[in-house]
Amino acid sequence: MSGQQQRTLANAVSMSGLGIHTGEPVSVRVLPAPPETGVVFVRSDLPHHPVIPVASSEVVDVGKSVRRTTLSKDGVEVQTVEHFMASLWGAGIDNAYVEVTGVELPGLDGSALPFLQQFNATGTVEQPAPRRYVSLREPIVVEEGEACIAVFPDKSLRISYLLSYSHPLLKAQMVSFAEDGAASFEQTIAPARTFCLKEEAEALRAAGFGKGANFENTLVLSDRGVLNNTLRFEDEFARHKVLDLVGDLYLLGAHLRARVVAIKSGHPLNVKLLKKLGQAIEQGKIGSLQSVSSETMVGPQLDITQIEKILPHRYPFLLVDRITELTETRAVGLKCVTINDYFFRGHFPGRPVMPGVLMVEAMAQVGGIILLNKRENLGRYAYFMGIDKVKFRKPVVPGDQLVIEAELGKLRSRTGQLMARAYVGGTLVCEGELMFAISN
Repeated sequence: MSGQQQRTLANAVSMSGLGIHTGEPVSVRVLPAPPETGVVFVRSDLPHHPVIPVASSEVVDVGKSVRRTTLSKDGVEVQTVEHFMASLWGAGIDNAYVEVTGVELPGLDGSALPFLQQFNATGTVEQPAPRRYVSLREPIVVEEGEACIAVFPDKSLRISYLLSYSHPLLKAQMVSFAEDGAASFEQTIAPARTFCLKEEAEALRAAGFGKGANFENTLVLSDRGVLNNTLRFEDEFARHKVLDLVGDLYLLGAHLRARVVAIKSGHPLNVKLLKKLGQAIEQGKIGSLQSVSSETMVGPQLDITQIEKILPHRYPFLLVDRITELTETRAVGLKCVTINDYFFRGHFPGRPVMPGVLMVEAMAQVGGIILLNKRENLGRYAYFMGIDKVKFRKPVVPGDQLVIEAELGKLRSRTGQLMARAYVGGTLVCEGELMFAISN
């Protein structure tokens, strides 16, 4: 599945209502935001209008935030964000400022549909930046009691949810949703409303929660069925669990590409999954190359300042001094070898010779410039996965100038192959084939 461009709202959108838990009236104004902003909540009711960016906020422990997802930054909170976040995901909105006049977002009808309908009516605009995606390298599983969520690498988001409880209306409901499937999010998932058992509603009210809940925005279940309301879907309860999961997953600050299988899970396990996914993402960055620029560098020649906008390496491990040729598939780089290079202090000081592995690294860095300078790879990571057919032809010593030629071979959406050669004075000193994996 190919990547897309980031999007934001075409115009501002305003909504108001009561918070389901606080019962307080609140207004929300959603405004367009520049590329790479992400979703940023703004508490416009507080002095200095503190901001809570989704990408750098913390999800409050569910023990302190019962039956809802709450974001916090520097002691400032915004509560019950899951339905709203799901609607942003459904509308394909990557960047938005969200001004909120209270601590909790309005519950509206208890689903994501009213938000989503407003966004779709206003429309979105494409922005000049590639959409942020999160992909997995290996499966991740979280579980708690009978509840479990397993996440597997995939090319798009696919969710299957099994709900099964000892209640006549909550037995064995299985719902599957795929973002690239025929059934749209707006039709099948967004309209599903939040729900609770009658005895749960009474306990929540007694504990000071659910002050804004009513039979219109919350499906209340008794032994006789849904009280004072009718279902939109026979399996609306399981669909709402998928809705919550979509909204919680969008708190990653990017679009997850994965196959998600959830059994009897809710916000507590969703939060546990978010934390584990965040750890996996950070670990995945270790040992990878990522372009540090949000724009491509225009060749055919690049100086060291432009190279540093593409490669994350710095002294003493930046091994390319200049690029003299750069196209979509080929690059030529220079590495001036001097006695001041750090590795000569320990690598045969009496007879300094450039280590062969560093020649391979220099070739990989020139190849990395080709890959990471492509617009479709901005913000992505290139992992050095393997080398083949490497041969060292001649020693390289201080005073030599390495001329490194790298050329792309087979290039797929997730992997790339490079043929690289290094010369000194026109004589071949090193060559090899390098393999990269490209990931979001």
